[in-house]
Amino acid sequence: MSTLEAIVLGIVQGLTEFLPISSTGHILYVPALAGWPDPGAAFSAVIQLGTMAAVLVYFGGDLWRMAVAFVRSFGGDHQLWRSSDTDGRLGWYIVLGTIPIAIVGLVFSDQIENNVRTLSLVAIVMILFSFVLMAADLKGAQNRDVKELTLKDGIIIGLFQALALIPGVSRSGSTISGGLFLGLDRESATRYSFLLSVPAVVLSGAFQLRKIGDSSGASVGVAPTVIATLLAFISGYLAIAFLLRFVRTHNFSVFVIYRVAVGVLMLVLLGAGVVS
Repeated sequence: MSTLEAIVLGIVQGLTEFLPISSTGHILYVPALAGWPDPGAAFSAVIQLGTMAAVLVYFGGDLWRMAVAFVRSFGGDHQLWRSSDTDGRLGWYIVLGTIPIAIVGLVFSDQIENNVRTLSLVAIVMILFSFVLMAADLKGAQNRDVKELTLKDGIIIGLFQALALIPGVSRSGSTISGGLFLGLDRESATRYSFLLSVPAVVLSGAFQLRKIGDSSGASVGVAPTVIATLLAFISGYLAIAFLLRFVRTHNFSVFVIYRVAVGVLMLVLLGAGVVS
């Protein structure tokens, strides 16, 4: 992988990881349109650590409070996830909500890495899941915030997150949709989506680290991966700040339209033989 490819893909990863438009889809589309080789699922997973670093920095205070409250919930009268402490409960919901994607990811790791990363499937999924996001945005009551989440809510949103293992769904898109269906307002659903993504993406990136530089996988190398990860951190931080401001006064229709347009365009290009 060249330095230019690493720069472009790092920026694309950071910008699309937190917007509900599928970072995996874009990491596949950009190389295909530019005539570059697919960097592989391992590269995509590892540079996601850069975007997770952006979450850790942006939400550092929230995450620290939740971590402390989570640990304290094991003692005293906090009763674990039934704690009256909101931070403690959210900590438990994030941990328990990560279990579905961890199990599905481990069981179907080979299929996810090798069999479903096709341009046509990603395009179709991008289009189809657009309607899920649109339905959640239109039908959700949007009268709750994260303080009102229950254990059941946390598990349900965790199940939505597991859908993101299908390339083209979008991790943020799936979890935001889950939150909206459960009545969260747009900003609360978006904020919780970012927080929930931390353990899943860190675990995914750590699991895939073993493949970076492996000659049997994509020919990426360590230096391009470091460059892409750093740029993913910077652009990811900016994307978080942008989306949280955006959803205070806008709905998700622009992302729905974008997803459909990109998916249709890719199917047209594939049908015309422009990309393969």
